[in-house]
Amino acid sequence: MVLLSAGPGDLELLTLKAVRALEQAEVLLLDELVDPAIVELAPQARVLRVGKRGGCRSTPQAFICRLMRRYALQGLRVVRVKGGDALLFGRAGEEIAFLREAGVPVRIVNGVSAAFAAAASLGVSLTHRGHCHGLTFVTAHTADHGEPDWEALARTGTTLAIYMGMGRLESICAGLRRHLCGDTPAAIVQAASQRGEQRVVATLDGLCAAAATLPPGAPGVILVGGSLAEAVVADAATPSLPQAASCA
Repeated sequence: MVLLSAGPGDLELLTLKAVRALEQAEVLLLDELVDPAIVELAPQARVLRVGKRGGCRSTPQAFICRLMRRYALQGLRVVRVKGGDALLFGRAGEEIAFLREAGVPVRIVNGVSAAFAAAASLGVSLTHRGHCHGLTFVTAHTADHGEPDWEALARTGTTLAIYMGMGRLESICAGLRRHLCGDTPAAIVQAASQRGEQRVVATLDGLCAAAATLPPGAPGVILVGGSLAEAVVADAATPSLPQAASCA
């Protein structure tokens, strides 16, 4: 059983290990955000689409787990394909625990996370030592449906890569503005690395207004922090934002 990371969308970002696993697959469980053309790399596989997307009809997680167990215990080469990196906000932990309890060995193939593809698109280093000392990945959707601790996250002094937050953008910006300067650089990248990629660069104060120009309902990665001051939008002569001022 393989948990395979399909990356942010551009199939050229697949690893060689991922391509080999796809070529050998007999059953392919395909995530919603994966490029559908990936099935061409798995010519032997039966394809099962088990997509999940916020606010839309989704395949229940328990059903996906049972499918993986069923086909794996039949001795078939099963590949569960996830967008981005399988180990980052993809419920991989739940799936691994379920399969191990069923006696199914699991192999994990890592991939490129959407935050890194977004950074490449913007032409920034998320760990630029002149602006921050680290990178924090956070999901806007906590297990108990509450808000992340924005104060604690702001205090880290790291670049924040916020996943699954487009539907809560106003709440996220409001929470962060209570603890960060309004002129803290920020950006949103939708469909990073894909043909339909969209991106905006702004400040924390202006991010919601900038996001209004993006396609509604599309998922995206929200990036916040001083490292975004270096952002260069390739298709527009937009000057880079000034370094965020201290709020001390």
